[in-house]
Amino acid sequence: MGFTHFDENGRALMVDVSGKDDTVRQASAVGKITVNREVFRAIREGTVKKGDVLSVAATAGIMGAKKTSDLIPMCHILPISNCKIDFEMDEEECAVYCTCTVKVTGKTGVEMEALTGVSTALLTIYDMCKAMDKSMEIGEIYLLRKTGGKSGDVYNDRSGRVQRSSSAGKEEKRRELNIL
Repeated sequence: MGFTHFDENGRALMVDVSGKDDTVRQASAVGKITVNREVFRAIREGTVKKGDVLSVAATAGIMGAKKTSDLIPMCHILPISNCKIDFEMDEEECAVYCTCTVKVTGKTGVEMEALTGVSTALLTIYDMCKAMDKSMEIGEIYLLRKTGGKSGDVYNDRSGRVQRSSSAGKEEKRRELNIL
């Protein structure tokens, strides 16, 4: 498959999707932020001075997904019909995992919106906790799955991330968050 965001002269362009049919499309992206024990405990217990970190981060993630076309030059403005942000706290790793699932009925997919939602949520966690830990690390951001559109359904099975533990409680939580 060739690049679709360039014209015959190599100049960047927005892809013309006007000839495509509207279809239901959904995408989920994941990522994580690793923090120190003090920050992990404060997030879990709700004692971060700036407020309820995960609630604010979820709101920021949804806002980020909705503003993707303002940030990524060739993204289309999409009428997002649903956006959901979920978090999973991993005490052993001192990490907060974020999943962003975005849905639209339209002519183009929502992969970039899901990726932007995760990134914005994780950046918000960093911002709200940076007074306690400036060594936090954000990473492992990737598209987990997408459905709909010309390329069909895609599932990015990155061994070790989604199935990083075999404990029953974590597996059940992942099913609850729809990330298996």
